[in-house]
Amino acid sequence: MKSQELLQNVLAKANDWLSETYDENTRAEVQKLIDSEDKTELVDSFYKDLEFGTGGLRGVMGPGTNRMNIYTVGAATQGLSNYLKRNFANLPEIKVAIGHDCRNNSRLFSETSAKIFAANGIKVYLFEDLRPTPELSFAIRELGCQSGIILTASHNPKEYNGYKAYWDDGSQIVAPHDVNIIEEVKKVKAENIKFDGPDELITILGEEMDQKFIEKVKTVSISPDIVKKHSGLKIVYTPIHGTGVELVPMALKAFGFTNIFNVPEQDVVSGEFPTVVSPNPEETAAMEMAIKKGAEVDADVVMATDPDSDRLGVAIKNDKGEFVIVNGNQTALIFIYYIITKMKETGAMKGNEYIVKTIVSTEMIAEIARKNNVEYFDVYTGFKFIAEIIRDFEGKKKYIGGGEESFGFMPADFVRDKDAVSAIALMAEVVAWAKDNGKTLFEMLQDIYLEYGYSKEKMKYVVRKGKSGAEEILKIMSDFRNNPPKEMGGSALEVVKDYSTRIEKNLLTGEEKPINQKVTSNVLQFFTEDGTKISVRPSGTEPKIKFYFEVKGTLNSRAQFDEAEKMAEQRIDAIMDELGL
Repeated sequence: MKSQELLQNVLAKANDWLSETYDENTRAEVQKLIDSEDKTELVDSFYKDLEFGTGGLRGVMGPGTNRMNIYTVGAATQGLSNYLKRNFANLPEIKVAIGHDCRNNSRLFSETSAKIFAANGIKVYLFEDLRPTPELSFAIRELGCQSGIILTASHNPKEYNGYKAYWDDGSQIVAPHDVNIIEEVKKVKAENIKFDGPDELITILGEEMDQKFIEKVKTVSISPDIVKKHSGLKIVYTPIHGTGVELVPMALKAFGFTNIFNVPEQDVVSGEFPTVVSPNPEETAAMEMAIKKGAEVDADVVMATDPDSDRLGVAIKNDKGEFVIVNGNQTALIFIYYIITKMKETGAMKGNEYIVKTIVSTEMIAEIARKNNVEYFDVYTGFKFIAEIIRDFEGKKKYIGGGEESFGFMPADFVRDKDAVSAIALMAEVVAWAKDNGKTLFEMLQDIYLEYGYSKEKMKYVVRKGKSGAEEILKIMSDFRNNPPKEMGGSALEVVKDYSTRIEKNLLTGEEKPINQKVTSNVLQFFTEDGTKISVRPSGTEPKIKFYFEVKGTLNSRAQFDEAEKMAEQRIDAIMDELGL
């Protein structure tokens, strides 16, 4: 579309927002965008509708069809209400639970949604204040709700907010409900949104639900005797201004840990995230203050959660006494190793256990499962796909853990989403277990590599914002799909997995076979003869395309670890250079 034609379409949409359907403040903000000489912000705000995707909504806050505001949130809630009423027409009462994080407007959006659900005759359970995403997932199941939502943009920068929708099992919505709800939301116009529901249909959730949740979190503990022995373990924890501020320390204390240090500046709940550029525990800068506190108190472990407390960051001392961040793959690896090892030790394994990992996560997780005769499943990125496996095997097989490389882990199935509240408590227990065995967690990680093989993973993303950026991301994927590299890092390309067609092709033999996934996804994976794995996928929630690298290495002793890391890093960097990243 030519720029002049695009601008005319944008102006037409913006002028619609000057009608009496929209509140006075919104109209004033839209008029300001229209009057501005620079039309960049106007175009970005209206050039498309903010899509209610398979994970809900996520976007920059502000007026406009491509922004998070009470009208885009309202349309999502009205569409979801319409679908729930149709899908559960046989029930005498439809119930939903609503949570929110610390972000600006999160409370406004959650209260707005509560009123809309109520206006549609739906019973609402609204948390009194900010709460972790895993507690919302738990509450849906605990209260027998048919759905739930949480207002959060996870670890995104402060200008973002989001809206995640859940089904009756506490999982984010999957097929066929996801596409059906999307169709309902698309039908909703601003004038169709019922904003004023009765307060009588809204029940406030508070401390009682917190206590029920924490009681469940306690059941995640595998070695309470070890925790009791090392209850004084020095733990530094920061919520990075978010929802973990009360519930995570409660979980640690419920496990039996007594020596918890906080970072006072980051206990301040704020959607401005004043002490960090980005509230993402995947980034070293976000954990700097906590690591500094860890050095001051000589902590055994430093941990953090993102704003909605579904992701966890972990920092531990290396062999030089310096705190280093354990990456998401390593975190999942440690959890799976610990859970399987302890369950075998205690005789808890019955033979029907399984774990789940995402396709872009380290293959080392699968290796641990294979060598211990534990079944494992590969799923797409997103814990809703882990939850879908759990749903498929409910009552038949036992889920014992699942995770992904992006700092998420779910140690039990009473939550059906990333659960940093339970995971942080369990990680503290793992540190205590390592200590009881005369090791640091760093040494335990090295020993896992010695036992199961060494690999290194790295993720690189390319940001492309706006309309032109979205088009460029599509082109990058198309180029890789149509012209895959013949070799990477000096090793011939052997296998290509294209999840958009669900076909795996061996380039050396010409053999093709189907990929066992229920739905397609815009993901490509390349495997070379030497075991290197490269995955490419556009982010579903941010204007990014992500590249995931995993290379194999050799490690024969702890003393060789630094050299193995260095060599693997060089190989990954060389492949990135080949790909122009």
